[in-house]
Amino acid sequence: MRSRLKRLLPFVVAALAVILVAIQFVPFGRPTPNPPTLREPRWDSPRTRELVARACMDCHSNNSRYPWYSYVAPVSWLVNKDITEARAQMNFSEWDRVQRGASEAIQVIEKGEMPLPIYVPLHPEARLSADERQALIDGMRATLEADRPRRR
Repeated sequence: MRSRLKRLLPFVVAALAVILVAIQFVPFGRPTPNPPTLREPRWDSPRTRELVARACMDCHSNNSRYPWYSYVAPVSWLVNKDITEARAQMNFSEWDRVQRGASEAIQVIEKGEMPLPIYVPLHPEARLSADERQALIDGMRATLEADRPRRR
């Protein structure tokens, strides 16, 4: 039984390699050029904007930075899906448009659900200390009170 598995292993590895190469040609989920910034919120302070830029804007703005791995399928599919969904919830580059997730943004940050746990290890600049997290929450609260996005 064990020798049979040893003989099959090279074929399985080769098949996986062929599949990995083949999916690179699937025209889906590749990074696309960022749309222009229409309008950002009127931030309560430069510090709030800096924290949002560090922890949120890669997904929640039209200023996404695409690292090398975001061009390799199937990771590219996941990155593109996350950015598309994030922009649909709240996009700091299109503040004149309806922002469905703006009312929940502070709660999500308070619960530690944002930035996504899978995002932080690959983007250490997004790791916020407790003081930075609280400054982000306070700044977001002040910004949302002073410059509410459009409602549905």
